[in-house]
Amino acid sequence: MQNSSLDHYISDRTKGQLLDWSKRFKIITGLTEGLVYLHKGSMSCLVHRDLKPHNILLDYNMSPKMTDFGSARTLSSDIAEGRTSRVVGTCGYKAPEYASRGVYSTKTDVFSFGVLVLVIISGQKNTVLDKRVDTVGDLVRDACHMWKDQRLHELVDPLLGDRYEVAEITRCAQVALLCAQEDPADRPAMTDVAAMLNSESISLPMEPKQPAALIHGCANRGTTSTYMGQSSSTIEVTITSSAPM
Repeated sequence: MQNSSLDHYISDRTKGQLLDWSKRFKIITGLTEGLVYLHKGSMSCLVHRDLKPHNILLDYNMSPKMTDFGSARTLSSDIAEGRTSRVVGTCGYKAPEYASRGVYSTKTDVFSFGVLVLVIISGQKNTVLDKRVDTVGDLVRDACHMWKDQRLHELVDPLLGDRYEVAEITRCAQVALLCAQEDPADRPAMTDVAAMLNSESISLPMEPKQPAALIHGCANRGTTSTYMGQSSSTIEVTITSSAPM
């Protein structure tokens, strides 16, 4: 891919300067459209289960492309969630219910999306210092504290300076925190996320609930379970802005 992965820009602060706010917002909205398509674009929904900066490639227009569908699962329209005995994915981006109990649904991707948005806003990774007790990550908790204390400006990547729309970045941060709530029932669907990001006239829900670390760890458990019949661990799928909402 022409511009490598999102991780390339988060890990390298020199390259991170190339991501102004307009590009970051474009990545956020592109990911939103892509996830709406995965979750609602066909008879069965596709849950990625491993969304992270490394799996978000950027094309020559800095439009995001989700890759690495090797751990993805399908859910039929009449099934809300699934369960696996083998948890895969990356700590700091895995939803708590998936990391601790192997339960996955579209809300699993919603959590990961919320973390990704916070990473894009802050230029920081979501660090998990103790995998045995923490499935949320420092960035999510810090962002919640900043939001509650009205210190959101401290979350914004210093590389952006003051070159961003305050209302836009505030809305993105609030939506991200709603997505990264610990209880999947509290998280919005991606269709709702798209509506909240695309229209300033839509009122956002109440304050995001503050996360707490779960006692359960992030370690992989159990035996291998059946995947989607995909033999490759990496399948690139291009989601463009024309994807159906």
